[in-house]
Amino acid sequence: MAHILKHLHLINRHRHRVILNGARCGIFWHCLKHDLSKYGPTEFFTSAKYYNGHHSPVFEERLDNAYFSKVCQHHTRRNPHHWEYWTDWFMGHLVIKTMPWVYATEYVCDMLSASYCYDPKGFKPGTTLDYFVNRKDHYYLTRATEEYVIWCLTRFATLGFKGLKKKDTKVQYQRIIAKYPLVETRDTLHTRGALPSDPHEVIMQPLKSEESK
Repeated sequence: MAHILKHLHLINRHRHRVILNGARCGIFWHCLKHDLSKYGPTEFFTSAKYYNGHHSPVFEERLDNAYFSKVCQHHTRRNPHHWEYWTDWFMGHLVIKTMPWVYATEYVCDMLSASYCYDPKGFKPGTTLDYFVNRKDHYYLTRATEEYVIWCLTRFATLGFKGLKKKDTKVQYQRIIAKYPLVETRDTLHTRGALPSDPHEVIMQPLKSEESK
């Protein structure tokens, strides 16, 4: 019961901060529907079971289920602010579409909130930028989405939310997407090394600030 209440408090705190971040970025009304799927039974009870307070419970769920996460599958396919939502498979190729401005901006707000909520004492303006840059190579985003997210997080690291005003982010987004195709394909995967034969051999420390999925 304690884990259920702690998990509920965490997702409430995270969601409310995303909404606050969204208000600062000019997408307040859009962010009111952020992460509502987390309150449904498919995601809520499994996530509460694996609650830890330091990183996403999806990590522990994967360890207990040979790396497969039902929660992650459910969540990312219903929430367009996750890059996974914009990926598809066709004839063995990974097909990736550029995230629309509002969802890419919500993604930035989401990461900033997760970084703060999982480690409020250690959070600094550049925390989320460092986190994303260190992991982006095994994410699958188009060049346009990746460049926009890095631009936003860099602006936040130097200017805070003053650098993420709606008029500025929309202009920069249009400049970036004009340089690249809206859909890209990948023929190879970029992994973080081989998965161990025993899921419990995974070292958790590098994933301490894992995104809030």
